[in-house]
Amino acid sequence: MSESDLAGRVALVTGGSRGLGAAICTALARAGADVAINYLSHGAGAEAVRHEVEVTGRRGLPCQADVSQAEAVTTMVALVERTLGPVDILVNNAGLIRPQPPEAITEADWDDLIDVNLKSAFLCTQAVLPGMRERRWGRIINVASLAAQVGGLVGPHYSAAKAGLLGLTHAYATTLVKEGITVNAVAPALVETDMVRNNPNARPELVPVGRFGRPEEHADVVVLLARTGYITGQTYNVNGGMYFS
Repeated sequence: MSESDLAGRVALVTGGSRGLGAAICTALARAGADVAINYLSHGAGAEAVRHEVEVTGRRGLPCQADVSQAEAVTTMVALVERTLGPVDILVNNAGLIRPQPPEAITEADWDDLIDVNLKSAFLCTQAVLPGMRERRWGRIINVASLAAQVGGLVGPHYSAAKAGLLGLTHAYATTLVKEGITVNAVAPALVETDMVRNNPNARPELVPVGRFGRPEEHADVVVLLARTGYITGQTYNVNGGMYFS
């Protein structure tokens, strides 16, 4: 199998039933991977994504789990391994957005956003990492946000969680760099999804290119990172010119 060939690989995408996650699932399937589509409550969407995956000739598996809970993650990964095989590609995409001014954020709000946006990535990574290390091949891709770099439009709880993903990315990349496992992040900004459309602070004119990003444009970057073994510890900014690095 060549470095760029994902045929025969198994991908797990958290929050894969709609929006950016759905686009990532379909893009990975087109690149040759079988795809496990994690969802929390949007089962119909996960079934629709499974159909899109199977149209490409690959296998799709909807798997319901609250990825902020360790036991649910363990059960989900076991199901994926039994049905599709060991997880080669993990995309930590599950996210929760709750636009709030600082004075309105409660401890419960803080815990919710940290658990879903950051803790879930840790739990899922820990669950698939032993197998990746044994096989000496793995791709871990964390979906962060422009908010990690500039504060964003949601609130400090969201920005802190997404900034934590960048730190998580760097730490795992450093640890695993000799083991055939790459760890990278993608930092989107104002992608045309329900999350953005339902945020009154998000407007296309805020983006220098003059429009929201398309999910498929971000999914292409995820596939790039899944295909290459020579990029690790990096954050790919897909933001229409809102932040330069």
